[in-house]
Amino acid sequence: MPTRSELAAAFGATTYRVFLPGGALDLRLGQASAEFSAWLADNGIERWAILTAWNPGGERRSPADNAARQSALEVALLEKGREPYAGENVADAGDWPVEETCFVPGIAGGEALALAAAFGQAAIVAGDGSGLPRLMWTDGGDND
Repeated sequence: MPTRSELAAAFGATTYRVFLPGGALDLRLGQASAEFSAWLADNGIERWAILTAWNPGGERRSPADNAARQSALEVALLEKGREPYAGENVADAGDWPVEETCFVPGIAGGEALALAAAFGQAAIVAGDGSGLPRLMWTDGGDND
């Protein structure tokens, strides 16, 4: 399993793409996007998260396993009354498979972290109405 610093470096070297009505937006940790912030404001969204069930613990899984896990995450979100938008995580170096994600508007950080932990994830990308993406660890370490 990768170390926390290795995971942090990988998360920092990734584009977090969300597919919203009107088109895709690319997000980066710690970088504001005026277009994303405007979309959040226009839709009254004060908190959000990007979740995936792919490659738990930063260890590669088969495409079939990842697809089954992601489907289970989507069902869990729908059962909780959440309607996610599709997204994907794209590693800058191209040496990691593109991971399917769910962009979940309106979800609280604690709920998002609990779901991510249940699917074996080390961290999530989340934020508030400002739209600034930040990394949150599921074990609570180093979270603001």
